[in-house]
Order: sequence, then C-alpha cells, then structure tokens
Amino acid sequence: MINSKTTGTDKQNPISSESVCRALLRKKIISREQVKETLEKIDVLKRKIEKSRLKKDPSGINSAADVSIIDIIVSQKYQRADGSLKIADEDVIYQALAEEWGLPFKKIDPIKLNLNIVTTTIPRSFAMKHKILPVSVENGCLTVATPDPFNIEVFDDIARAIQMRVIVVVSSKSDIIKLINEFFGFKRSIAAAEHEFAGPSVDLGNLEQYFRLSSADELPSNDKHIINAVNHLFSYAFDQRASDIHIEPKRNISLVRMRIDGVLHSVYELPKNVHSAVVSRIKNMSRLDMSEKRRPQDGRIKTDKGNTAVEMRVSTLPVAFGEKVVMRIMDPDILFQELEQLGFTPTDLIRYNQFINMPHGIVLVCGPTGSGKSTTLYSTLRHLSSPGINITTVEDPIEMIHEDFNQIAVQPAVDITFATILRNILRQDPDIIMIGEMRDIETAQNAVQAAMTGHLVLSTLHTNDAPSSITRLLDLGIPPFLIQATLVGILAQRLVRKICPHCIESFEMECAELSAMGLEVGGKSRVRLYRGKGCINCRGTGYFGRTSIFEVLPYSETIKKMTTAGTDLQSMRSKAREEGMVTLRENAVKKLLKGITTYQEVLRVTWERV
Repeated sequence: MINSKTTGTDKQNPISSESVCRALLRKKIISREQVKETLEKIDVLKRKIEKSRLKKDPSGINSAADVSIIDIIVSQKYQRADGSLKIADEDVIYQALAEEWGLPFKKIDPIKLNLNIVTTTIPRSFAMKHKILPVSVENGCLTVATPDPFNIEVFDDIARAIQMRVIVVVSSKSDIIKLINEFFGFKRSIAAAEHEFAGPSVDLGNLEQYFRLSSADELPSNDKHIINAVNHLFSYAFDQRASDIHIEPKRNISLVRMRIDGVLHSVYELPKNVHSAVVSRIKNMSRLDMSEKRRPQDGRIKTDKGNTAVEMRVSTLPVAFGEKVVMRIMDPDILFQELEQLGFTPTDLIRYNQFINMPHGIVLVCGPTGSGKSTTLYSTLRHLSSPGINITTVEDPIEMIHEDFNQIAVQPAVDITFATILRNILRQDPDIIMIGEMRDIETAQNAVQAAMTGHLVLSTLHTNDAPSSITRLLDLGIPPFLIQATLVGILAQRLVRKICPHCIESFEMECAELSAMGLEVGGKSRVRLYRGKGCINCRGTGYFGRTSIFEVLPYSETIKKMTTAGTDLQSMRSKAREEGMVTLRENAVKKLLKGITTYQEVLRVTWERV
C-alpha cells in the first residue's frame, strides 16, 4: 500500500513534491528552471495560497485542505515547456500525472452527473475529507474521481461499505471540491425543503385536480433551503454557459433542463412537492404575482455572474401538471458585441454598415426564434449610440436594459403596444427607433410613417430568408410604393455551432457526396473539412460556442421595381443573387471550408429552395 500522507521528501510517494516535479518534467509540462524556482520558494508560496484561501473562506472549511505541490505549480501559471503557448493549468497537470501513474483522467461534466449517485453513495464529510466524488455506477462497479488515487485504504473502505468494486479515475482537486460543495449543498437544500413539506399529498397540477381540505400546499418562497437551491441553479447555469433554464412539472417529479449551445440537457429531477416552492421563489425574485397560477406571467431578475451584472427574463406558463418556468439568461458579453465579431464576411459587413448609417429608412433583421436577432440588434444599437443620437426602443419584453437607450416595454393591459406607442415615440424627437417585431399592419404602417418622416427604423420579421421579408410586408398590407420609399435593406441570419478548438481535427470528403446533400464546395474532387473529436472541454459534442451566418440583401433599384402586388419571390431571389447577395447556405459553406463549423451544422440550420 502507498501512503498518501508520507512527507514531500519521500521519493517513493508518487504525489510528493519531487515525484510530481519529475513526472511533469518528463511530460514537458514545466521546465527545469520552473521546477527549481518552485522548490526554492515552496514555503513562501504555500503560505501565500493558504492566506488567499482563508480570505475567500474565513471559516477555514474549504481552505483547510493541505496545499500540495500541484496547487503551488498551478498558482504560478507557468507557460508549458512543450513549446505551446498554453498555461500549465490544473487539468493539464492532472492529465499528465494520470498518464504517468497509468490511470485514466476524467474531466467531470456536471451535466452528466447523477445527483443521487453523487450524494447518497458516501457521506459529504467523508467525500470532502478524502477528496472523493462518486461519478457513476455501471455493471456493479462504482467509479470515483479523486486527485489522490493512492488512498488505497479509503477505496477499500468504500468498496466494503457499498458492496461494489471501486474504479478510480483522476480529476483535478478544484473540480472535486467544487462539485462536492455544489451537489451536496443542493441535495441538502432540496432534502430539507422536501422534509418540511413531507406528508400525504396529491399534486396533479391544473388539468388533473384533486380536492383536498385545509392543506397548506406550498413552502414559503423565503424558505432558506429553497433560496439556496434556486441560487445553486443560477450559478450552475452560469458555469455551464446555459442560455435558458427550464423547470418543468411532470406527474411525479419536476425536471430541470438547461440549453447549452442551442441544445437542451436534462440536469436534475426534483421532488414534485418542492416544485411550487421553487416556482414561488423565482416569482418572488422576478416580482410576479405568486398567487396567480392560471395565467402566463413575464418578469425579470437581475443578478451577478462573477463581476458582471446578468439579467434573466422569466416566463411562467400553466401546463398539465403545474406551472412551467423558463428563464432566458441575457448575458451582456453575448448581447453586446462588436459588429466585426458577429460573423459577417467582409463584404456583408460593408453592406450592413451602409444600411445602418443611412439617415432614414427601414432595416429589417429576419430569422426564426433563437437565431441571434436580439444580439445583432443590440450590438448595432450600441455601435450607433453616441451622445448626439437619441435611440428609442419598443420591446416585448425588454431583453437587456442599457442606459444609452430609451427602452419601452409593451404593456397591452394599459394599451402600450408596438402600434400605439409609435405615435408617442415620434413626439420624443428620436433619431433611431428599434421596434421589437413587426407583427401586424398597424405596427408596420407606423414604422413606415416613422421612416418617411426622417427616422432610421430597425425591426425584426420572422421569415426564412431576406427576400421573403418583402413579400411578408406585402402580405401585412403595406402598399408596394411605401415599401419602395422606405426599405433600405434586409438581413437574414441563423446560428451555427462552432467546432471545439481543443479537439478539432481535419478529414477529407468527396465533393460529389457533399453536392448530393446540397452543399456546393467547388470543382475539386475531394475537399478538406474539419470536425471536433469530442473532448473534456466540449462534453464530447465536438462543438463549443456559436457564431452567426448572414444573408444581406440591399434594397436596390432593380429589386424596388420588382416589388409589386404580384411579386414573384423566386425571380426576386434570383435577381438578388445576380446583384451579389450571398445566401445563408453559401455563407455557411464558407465557414465550413474555413474550419469554423461542420457540414452537419450547415445542413441543420440552412435550406435551399429547389
């Protein structure tokens, strides 16, 4: 047996200072100079880390863990000695050590962890003391992750207690500590809340009512356990780069799902009897009516994500088994970007800049829900904003508050709609008006009127491509001569997932095979494409983050002449392409050939008319 408590000078101990440094030298993670510097300053650096931990956690609970040589090396942020420009971070170090020790390394994906396996297999105090996290149970074996795989006696104790074989994988210490705190903390809060609400109950929601006399069927929204559980959900969503949080009541459970890079992932299954309390807490935070459960409601929450203020748009909706809550996370780092970072090609960016710098007229941004229209509009408005310009927006609801804009929320209850408020906005001396959506004839007419009287109007339409927006305006009832007089240009867009930069690889594919799928990539016989193999950073998906693809249609004189009551959309589309319009699919193929995305993503989000 190898004792993990042997001193740092014991060269037989694989996690001693000397053994770790030798292993990292062999793997070219750090250099000899860096090793020498670390060992010379080891005592000073150790005290510095301990002091820093006590500042963050005055109780000393989490800072009580011994500071290891690995912690010290990580704190120095050394550049790796293998010639790459990357830093020798904790994951890299533990991955190299795992190879040296002949053990698998696992970057734990919290989304894939089972809450019950993590929290019911071993006690929290035991897990934290020995830095052990249960990961999964398969074929009668328990897999546990730890930064110290040489605690043989501890693993033997676990195996005897649970009557299972224990398989050990190596993970970074900070991940283990963080996940133990988060999962056990969340489980404790939910369990405590469930205990307070214990007792016979039947809750089948709105469509399957069960009559029960004199029962207080809700936990108070200010219950500390519920507050802790909801706070955990928020911080967890921020850590996982989620754009939406769904809390969905089912017959026997409440399901929590999160949308990451456009794909929904199931995260938790909560006990059904705490669902109402969680919803009430969220309603309380977003200033909604907690007593109203029969009608949909909309609200917002402002909170912190690190050092950034983040807003969450909250929507509640009565469904079969209770109230469903969806929270859209509005991250200012995503919503407000430089136009150059959005994904335009150089030519399309020049054209779009020409649109938005016109003194008056209508610019339309088109695409389905979730295609990035809000990001484009907000980024455009911030690009245009200056002390000399008055920008007014009408939104349903306001997605992100920005002090440079005068933002108005649609409130039909008091007759503030897209259509009615536009008349009042024109008396407010605006230069630029942003209308959330042109959804009816009255809104479109008022937008046209604003453009005719010398204002730049930005708005959205839900159409599949740019030329379709012209026929949509005609369908709404706008006369062709008014469209010709006011429309400046149209931008259609979609979001595609980007290939993970950490596991990107190239491969060759037959052009004929791509052509059969509708992707024209040129006259070559074979083409080099890219994909993500799947790694710890992208959860094995091969994708990390998203970017936009655009279709920019300048409203030229030729297209104006084609705008009539009997407009032929296909002829207009052909003429636009003759004049240089690059379609969504063509721009997506450019990103495909540059190694930004995959052909599967191009096919998923674009389509071509035949």
